[in-house]
Amino acid sequence: MLVDVQNVTKSYRGKDKVLRDVSFGLNKGECLGLVGESGCGKSTLARCLMRMETIEKGSILFNGEAIEKLPERKLRSIRKNMQIVFQNPTASLNPKLKIKDSLMDAYDQLKGEADLTYFQYTSREGFVKQLLEAVELPGDLANRYPHELSGGQRQRVTIARAISIEPELIVLDEPTASLDVLSQGVVLQLLTDLRKRLNLSYLFISHDLAAVQQMSQRTMVMKDGSVVDVFDQEHLFSKDRHPYTKELISIF
Repeated sequence: MLVDVQNVTKSYRGKDKVLRDVSFGLNKGECLGLVGESGCGKSTLARCLMRMETIEKGSILFNGEAIEKLPERKLRSIRKNMQIVFQNPTASLNPKLKIKDSLMDAYDQLKGEADLTYFQYTSREGFVKQLLEAVELPGDLANRYPHELSGGQRQRVTIARAISIEPELIVLDEPTASLDVLSQGVVLQLLTDLRKRLNLSYLFISHDLAAVQQMSQRTMVMKDGSVVDVFDQEHLFSKDRHPYTKELISIF
């Protein structure tokens, strides 16, 4: 098991609990889908998992190590194995940086500490070319700015940046929600190929059950801050599904 979340609770000041005793596991090499209506706590859970938010109660283990209270200096070795891709690629990329500089950001932050096995770092130019090829983008995009790319191309750049340090886990927070239907299909297939090629693990967050079905080996359903259902894909239509899962299936 790569990630083991145990009884995590989170609330914001003056509000009800956003996460209520959330527990789940994510295996190495697995894509775990997370589905639920807007506001159910999916993105908050992602941010807690990445230590971008603190939790009030519970524990988050990554490769068996509890990370919820680790000081920043000790988090460094953990963070190089965890990356996140957000919904809006435009907001994720610095508009003043060329694509090649954005692609080097994660690698540069680690100051060469990334343990690469798939990619080879010989030069910045060569490394950027490998990353663009990995997400099926032409090399001449390296010298362009984000506004010169399509939405689908920008999202593939953010994916390339995420895989640049070969993390074990990538949290995908609605990665196709801002894309047109054609670009969605391209990105989902690319993510599937990359998971297998680089032996990645995904937490794939979406409100789109069809996309979750396509991407994931298991699905976890959240409602009002709680996990109400977890199942293998072949058991989606089982009579044992939670009533809320059945409600989602009815509009699937």
